[in-house]
Amino acid sequence: MAVLTEIEEDELDEEPGEVIESAPPQKVGEERQLTTNSPIKKKLLKRGIGWETPNFNDHVTVHYVGTLLDGRKLGSTRVSDSPVTFTLGQSEVYAGLDDGIVTMKKGEVALFTLPVAESGGIPRGTNSVVQFEVELVSWIAVVDVCKDGGIIKKIMEKGKGNDRPGDLDAVLVKYRVALVDGTVVAETPEGGVEFYVNDGHVLPRLPKVIMTMTRGEKAELIFQPQYAFGETGREAGSGFHSIPPDSVLHVNIELVSFKPVINVTGDSMVIKKILKEGEGAFTANEGANVTEAGEQKNDFSSYVKYQMVVERSIETQSHELQNIAHKIITEVSYTAMLEDGTVFEKRGIDETQPLKFVTDEEQVITGLDRAVATMKKGEKAIISIHPDYAFGNVEVRENMVIVPPGSKVIYDIEVIDFIKEKAPWELNNTEKIEVAGRKKDEGNLLFKSGKYQRAAKKYDKAADFVSEDGSFSDDEQKLAKSLRVSCWLNGAACCLKLNDFAGAIKLCTQVLDVESHNVKALYRRAQAYIETGDFLLADVDIKKALEVDPQNREVKMLKMKVKQLQADSDKKDAKLYENMFAHKTKRLKVDKEEDEVVKTEMDNVGDSATASDGGLIIDSC
Repeated sequence: MAVLTEIEEDELDEEPGEVIESAPPQKVGEERQLTTNSPIKKKLLKRGIGWETPNFNDHVTVHYVGTLLDGRKLGSTRVSDSPVTFTLGQSEVYAGLDDGIVTMKKGEVALFTLPVAESGGIPRGTNSVVQFEVELVSWIAVVDVCKDGGIIKKIMEKGKGNDRPGDLDAVLVKYRVALVDGTVVAETPEGGVEFYVNDGHVLPRLPKVIMTMTRGEKAELIFQPQYAFGETGREAGSGFHSIPPDSVLHVNIELVSFKPVINVTGDSMVIKKILKEGEGAFTANEGANVTEAGEQKNDFSSYVKYQMVVERSIETQSHELQNIAHKIITEVSYTAMLEDGTVFEKRGIDETQPLKFVTDEEQVITGLDRAVATMKKGEKAIISIHPDYAFGNVEVRENMVIVPPGSKVIYDIEVIDFIKEKAPWELNNTEKIEVAGRKKDEGNLLFKSGKYQRAAKKYDKAADFVSEDGSFSDDEQKLAKSLRVSCWLNGAACCLKLNDFAGAIKLCTQVLDVESHNVKALYRRAQAYIETGDFLLADVDIKKALEVDPQNREVKMLKMKVKQLQADSDKKDAKLYENMFAHKTKRLKVDKEEDEVVKTEMDNVGDSATASDGGLIIDSC
């Protein structure tokens, strides 16, 4: 068998078409064909600036001088020193020249050699080519927003950056809407108007245009009637003058700014509008588990814990938080309000102390916990929280203000700082074991309070801190193994409570891989097998458990349960087979009777045929 060289092996990983050939930048004075199959040659005379080039349909402004090889002029803008503006792709200067201009950068000067156009009125000969020296002065990008000519956007001034608003974002826009004759039918105040993109504004399709713009971008729009107000037009009102039917509208628009809006929970019940971007790439959730949506809804205990944190003195709270190692400790300032603007709490404002809390510990209402977990240091935001993620249907008294049941609440919040939880690889072995033990204890508390999903995550995370990586000494390995096994067993118990029987089987199997006679693992896996209907596998685990601990009462009871369930299943199967057999017997009897009837009819047909056809026999098959 041939042995592949290293180069040949590398080549095997490369799929056809993967290699992209890129020509080196063209040098000043160098002449090239535009493409391999193009008859047009380009000689670079002066480099342009930037990296962008125009596209077809853009409005370009150029200087040009056209000549034949014998020196005859074909036209020039240099005579009057007035550049010409035209639409790329329309061959308004000379056929084929547009293909060269789309390769140019702003300020670039190039000499193009082209075949003589048939419509140019110049007789073809041996040297029937023309040359155009072109300077690209500038261009206006033109975008066909709906790809059907219904909305055309001319970018008059480019914006900053590449970020564009999404449909949830809040935008600040200035605009002026006019008819073809110049009559202004709508215009924003001097400072512009702010609205959410998906709410729409002025024109039904304006949001689609806004989502193509960047901050600071200015554009001219042409709306055809079908994307404006169509055959009906619009009566005066709501800031509009009347608009006649079938009107084409011209809009001057500027996207002044926009504030990103995040659907934190995915169900639009916790919405975050970013007022100021934070620092760096890390959020307060790095290294922490976010509370699962819906697990704490309408939970008054969450609010009680929240109240305890709020009412606790900052000195006591800080001391306690310093003793909680490797968590996300977040410091925030905020103003909390009802929808009507009534303030019911302030922290870190007007001489009040900021709030410090540990994320994912139910120390604040769920919506606030979830939203803060997405924020960066220094980030400012407005957070709107639905009652299901706030105080639910409970009436709350805070600073002499009543928060009525079912209230939506608003937080104007800033993340001052947070301490990020350390990853396992940042800790020494002693710290890993300590953190794993602490997380296991936290999981136990959550389990006892019925928070099975969050408890399972605590156990999973605890096990990660003491994963078998070969760095532990013998004594440390015993402790680490004991913690891992305990966390897997507790995690399996959570899975059983959550009806995640496959998860329970997986965790128990992990335990049995290292402790083949662990009674708890055999017992809990048997429970999971029973719930999935695998009575045979459940019975195998129960027998193994009783071999290790013959007097175990829970395992004995589970054995009786399996025996009863198996008997019930056998009876059910027997009944099913009995019904099937009875049905089959009845069917056979009916079939036999039908066969006899058919045979009688066929005999009659045979007798009739013999009589009428002179002995012709009809084959019954």
